[in-house]
Amino acid sequence: MTEAQHILVVDDDRRIRELIKSYLMENGFLVSMAGTAAEARERMRGITFDLLVLDIMMPGETGLSFTKSLRRESRDVPILMLSALTDTDDRIAGLATGSDDYLAKPFEPRELLLRIRNLLRRVGVAAPAKTDVRFGGFQFNVPRGELRKNGDLVRLTSGEKDLLRMLSNKSGTPLSRLDLSQPGSEEGARSVDVQINRLRQKIESDPANPVYLQTVRGAGYALYVDEEMGG
Repeated sequence: MTEAQHILVVDDDRRIRELIKSYLMENGFLVSMAGTAAEARERMRGITFDLLVLDIMMPGETGLSFTKSLRRESRDVPILMLSALTDTDDRIAGLATGSDDYLAKPFEPRELLLRIRNLLRRVGVAAPAKTDVRFGGFQFNVPRGELRKNGDLVRLTSGEKDLLRMLSNKSGTPLSRLDLSQPGSEEGARSVDVQINRLRQKIESDPANPVYLQTVRGAGYALYVDEEMGG
């Protein structure tokens, strides 16, 4: 399996963050989110992202300032800027700070996807392969978020699908509660524990002693799979 590329979406509009995340995950990417530049910095401390989707107009530190800061630190992660500002001067300002591409809002999700793939191709990062993972009698289709047990469909909530996608895309690697949660609150981290327990009820013979979805002390949660397939 080609490991999914990990994208950080930084936008103060939660609705836009969720829409971008959902669309990119459906197309095989691993996605984390942040609502501010400060949250993005926290995320970037422990994770190396393959690309940033970054809004320009945010409260506090703007996307332009954040990009300048990253480039001063010699961070060469590809950056795709989003903005409702459509004047030529605004686009030039965005690119002049060190961003790699600029997309005006509102935008078509398909165009966003194409621009991301083109950026990743430019820097030599292949687009993610659509894959299935197998563990025990289960098969999980990552792009569709579809879990089957011995061929029968297992019902998952949208939150459980997102969680299982992230764990599947990084199978064997522990992900922290912060990695797996929605940004901005302790409640998000606590909800991860609840969803993990629900998932274990669905995929483990003995949820109290999990074989596949394990707790890694001091690190978070990891999904251990039997087989990974390019699709």
